[in-house]
Amino acid sequence: MGLNDPQWGKNKGDSSPPDLDDVLKNVNKKISSIFGGKGGGNGGGSRAKGSGGGGMLIITILLVVVWLGSSFYIVEEGHRGVVLRFGEYSESTAAGLRWHLPSPLEKVEIVNVSQVRTIEIGYRNNVRSKVLKEALMLTDDENIIDIQFAVQYLLNSPEDFIFNNRNPDDAVLQAAETSIRQVIGKSPMDYVLYEGREDVAAQATILMQSILDRYEIGISISRVTMQNAQPPEQVQAAFDDAVKAGQDRERQKNEGEAYANSVIPVASGNAARLMEQANGYRDRVVASAEGDASRFTQVLVEYSKAPGVTRERLYLDMMQEVLSSTSKVVLDQENGNNLLYLPLDQMIHGGGASTAQSSVYNMPASIAAMQEMQEMTPESNTRSREAFRSREREIR
Repeated sequence: MGLNDPQWGKNKGDSSPPDLDDVLKNVNKKISSIFGGKGGGNGGGSRAKGSGGGGMLIITILLVVVWLGSSFYIVEEGHRGVVLRFGEYSESTAAGLRWHLPSPLEKVEIVNVSQVRTIEIGYRNNVRSKVLKEALMLTDDENIIDIQFAVQYLLNSPEDFIFNNRNPDDAVLQAAETSIRQVIGKSPMDYVLYEGREDVAAQATILMQSILDRYEIGISISRVTMQNAQPPEQVQAAFDDAVKAGQDRERQKNEGEAYANSVIPVASGNAARLMEQANGYRDRVVASAEGDASRFTQVLVEYSKAPGVTRERLYLDMMQEVLSSTSKVVLDQENGNNLLYLPLDQMIHGGGASTAQSSVYNMPASIAAMQEMQEMTPESNTRSREAFRSREREIR
């Protein structure tokens, strides 16, 4: 009803509200006219009164139907409905068309349990926009590192998330920062920066989940991602120099190990070869000594049987062994005054070793020839000398 309605005041200058009974009568009349009722006149007073009571009942029924119909709700896929009865937890509903007692008896909180929520620690929106209060951490070897990581989490309990959690993002941020500081505080700097990133993230995830489970806030950690880990910018140059020095150390160490691996096997092989040669020389000497001893024993047995023959045989064998490899000719004679001519050049170059051996074996015949020359007269000796000299001149 507007302010300009004629029923608002009895007089035009009166701003008092209209009579409530008149307003209800007008509403009943309009409803009766809608549903086919007739009003007006003095004779139809009781009839209008009955029609007004029926209209109120219909309105009440309609209002009740609308009130009950407002209790229907739809839970989408990936969501959960939490029904609260007078503010207390009643039940959780899955996806689909659901109904609860109308308000204010019950109400429903729809919670998205499939959405992956992300919390950033050490930066906001971009790795370059750092939050140093969260990013700077101390390692086990008392070094400071600048680290940024992101935490992704899901809701595993809508009831705990609604009743036990006031600000989920702050709770996850504090638990994540506490966990990562504890893990990094027990790890050396090189391990965190290089080979241990995945391990650090895994340990932080386990510790973070245990903290959140102890809080019972209905959050499940999905993944912890290390975005960046480096020394602070103020010491970046010194850290690079230290890294280069470490790389040089490792390179020299590898070179030394490679040289050792190339030298040691060769030295070991040489040592093994020398040992084998020494063992072979020892075995050869021992075997030779044993053979000489056995041969001496056999010769001794034969010598005891015939000393003269054995002595002469040993002498001849030794002379043969010594003179067979030499170019010298040995003449055995009692008197050295006579000159014996022998074709030495033919014996050396033509006859070779066989001639030398034959000369050794024919030594008694040579001795006999020398004795015959000694028995010759001086004149014949003189002639023989002159003949030898003339032959020597002819040869020259």
